[in-house]
Amino acid sequence: MTIMLQILDPQSSTTPYDHQAARRAAPLARAGLLSLATAVPEHRLPQPEVAAAMHHVFADIFARSETMAGIFASTGIRQRYMARPLDWYLQPRDWTERTAVYQEVGGDLFVDVASRALDAAGCTAREVDAVVFVSSSGIATPSLDAMVHRRMGLRPDIERVPVFGLGCAGGVTGLAIAARIAQAQPGATVLMVTVELSSLAFRLDRPDKANLISSALFGDGAAAIVLRAGEPGVAVIEGAGEHLWPDTLGIMGWSIDPVGFGVILVPDVPAFAAANLRPAVEGILARMGLKTEDIGRFVCHPGGAKVVTAIERSFELEQGSLDHERGVLADYGNMSAPTALFILDRVIHDGLPERATLVAMGPGFTATCVSLARAA
Repeated sequence: MTIMLQILDPQSSTTPYDHQAARRAAPLARAGLLSLATAVPEHRLPQPEVAAAMHHVFADIFARSETMAGIFASTGIRQRYMARPLDWYLQPRDWTERTAVYQEVGGDLFVDVASRALDAAGCTAREVDAVVFVSSSGIATPSLDAMVHRRMGLRPDIERVPVFGLGCAGGVTGLAIAARIAQAQPGATVLMVTVELSSLAFRLDRPDKANLISSALFGDGAAAIVLRAGEPGVAVIEGAGEHLWPDTLGIMGWSIDPVGFGVILVPDVPAFAAANLRPAVEGILARMGLKTEDIGRFVCHPGGAKVVTAIERSFELEQGSLDHERGVLADYGNMSAPTALFILDRVIHDGLPERATLVAMGPGFTATCVSLARAA
């Protein structure tokens, strides 16, 4: 065995290694965003209809709490789309039933949204070299990307990257992962798909505040993006980064028991975002060599109406400027990971500025960002 020793300058040995500078010193071809597609399941549920059902199911709780009684009216949501009709959720469901729906409806959404993204990019499924699949609302092993492999017509030698546990940050972080794969393999076609059926976490047996808030907020949806390095497409991925806040595991996530997932969600996420999000995003941008004033549009996962307002205040944006965030929230609710990509789709159709940055927060508790530059 031969051991190679690198002799360092004694003076430089005391200087911390600048990983970001090393990355910038040898840039690879940037990944181009060729297409973006979105999809929702067939069952549309108007918010007043869901509110009436929840007031009936949890009548005692709503009667005791004026705050909880008004929660549906304060979400800014008009309607949501869900994997099953409302009546399905009003019966006790176990892991087996929830998982069966996740695999059936989730697989259908995967095929639908991925096929439309590929069509929009002018690609066939046989041209896909890697697929990044992001989902935190169900468990399937093999993962959904393997389950739909034959239906999609993907090649046997495809690189598969299933990702679980990112929650609301999943769409943005999934895009970052896919962009890095594309950048490392110039010419490769990378498909990123995120499918979330968060409605399957609704629990009749958990009359707690987190479960009731989630019943007012979350909907189901999917999004897909096609990337290829060296082709500008609609936009190019300039960079990405994350920030994990210490000692924040209990802010958001799942608790798991024999019935299914149970929502963990503290009520002060808007206050946390107002106080902590901007410094985290500024740090991420600085590592890309950017400042907040370089960003023409922040594209933010909305969380809820109060979170959108908190983000506007934190970044000193004009009130109401996050219009597409409020619009997607109103039309679809919080779909977890796909939501930020639904908003990006509207921003693109409205006219992408010279530079935009996707921002989302998710379990960890984590902030994640992806910076996009409009294609020339």
